[in-house]
Amino acid sequence: MTIITKPVVWQPDRRPQSPDWAKGAEVPGLVTMMLRGALGQCPCCGAGRLFAGYLRQAPACSSCDVELAEVRADDAPPYFTMLLVGHLVVPLMLLLEKARSPELWVHAAIFLPMTCVLTLGLLRPIKGATIGLMLRLNLLKQPGNA
Repeated sequence: MTIITKPVVWQPDRRPQSPDWAKGAEVPGLVTMMLRGALGQCPCCGAGRLFAGYLRQAPACSSCDVELAEVRADDAPPYFTMLLVGHLVVPLMLLLEKARSPELWVHAAIFLPMTCVLTLGLLRPIKGATIGLMLRLNLLKQPGNA
């Protein structure tokens, strides 16, 4: 005697789910959260401060109480900053070399300060935008992980 059964078809739950940090509030859009982060504001509400120092994150938003310490951007902001600054500075160096072929000290006098200023100027907004992106995508530190 054979038993014929229908195959079980798994269907994922496609209902939109609110992230844990939202606590029932409306979640802003991705671009909004990244822009708020780049401006140093809390990506969720836009009222609190994201940073407690130059690059140190505030532990929590003073306005909406979102745990900002749960978002760990780690090495992504420096990588994105180096990628952007490198793509800005290297073509300029090559253009100058091709057009004028100056001495090495001229390159150093122009492009070393430019690289330092661009790196230090872009690192904080890029870190803020990365934190906003990670918070929107709910990429938070897992419980029990340091």
